[in-house]
Amino acid sequence: MGKLYGKVAIVTGAGGGLGRAHALGLAAEGAKVVVNDLGGKRDGSGEGHSMADGVVAEIKAAGGQAVAHYGSVTSEADAADMVATAVKTFGRLDILINNAGILRDRTFKKMTHEEWDAVINVHLRGTYLVTRAAWDQMLAQGQGGRVINTSSTSGLIGNFGQANYGAAKAGIAGFTRVLALEGMKAGITVNTLAPAAFSRMTEDIMQEGQAERFAPDKVSPVVVWLCTDEAKDVNGRQFCVGGNRISLLSWQVLVIGEHNPKAAPWTVDEVDAAMKATREQWPRLLKPMEV
Repeated sequence: MGKLYGKVAIVTGAGGGLGRAHALGLAAEGAKVVVNDLGGKRDGSGEGHSMADGVVAEIKAAGGQAVAHYGSVTSEADAADMVATAVKTFGRLDILINNAGILRDRTFKKMTHEEWDAVINVHLRGTYLVTRAAWDQMLAQGQGGRVINTSSTSGLIGNFGQANYGAAKAGIAGFTRVLALEGMKAGITVNTLAPAAFSRMTEDIMQEGQAERFAPDKVSPVVVWLCTDEAKDVNGRQFCVGGNRISLLSWQVLVIGEHNPKAAPWTVDEVDAAMKATREQWPRLLKPMEV
């Protein structure tokens, strides 16, 4: 029996790259997965069903349970329907992985309002809309939940030509920290993932020959671990993950686990062991204010 047996998850942007790896990893541990993907291009244009359908087929072929959802994270109605699909199909919702994203890279001097708005809408507003719908469902269930939001070092540190993307990703990190405080009493943990992975989104940004070293499935075991009982008290944290390296980002950087980047991806048990071995070194968070 997997570590997530009986749990139900939504993964946005799960038709390829990191989202696909997250969905497959969750399903491998027994979670039932709503595979959301609009099926568009990297810049957000277009749509289609083949990407989400393909991942659902992979999960089912491996003996798991999954259902496709083709809505846009920028639509309030589609966000609500993702949650409704999870409840109607599988009876509940326990996990939300906000992963959907697009790129419209341009130096700030040349960036158009449309390029700014498109990226902000998908990343920041999209994360808000889907989380809002999932949050209400988790509160109604009264059994806690897990939310993992995808930020980026472009927002946490900065990156040339990505003012729109960096602003959205920094906003997501701030959004996550606030929700982590507000969800504590309800047992809902909210954490930030800042991944480094070779995918359709990054193939022309990363150096040539990095596909194996930064494969998406070298990020997803951390996502899966954050959804397990072993991570029930991990909340409001920022994890930079890529190439079999895990770093906890706060006012200082603590390297949690590092292995040969060309080795096979971690297992969830290996992530668990690395996390537990360093927990006493993690910087302490401030206690939430009473409201």
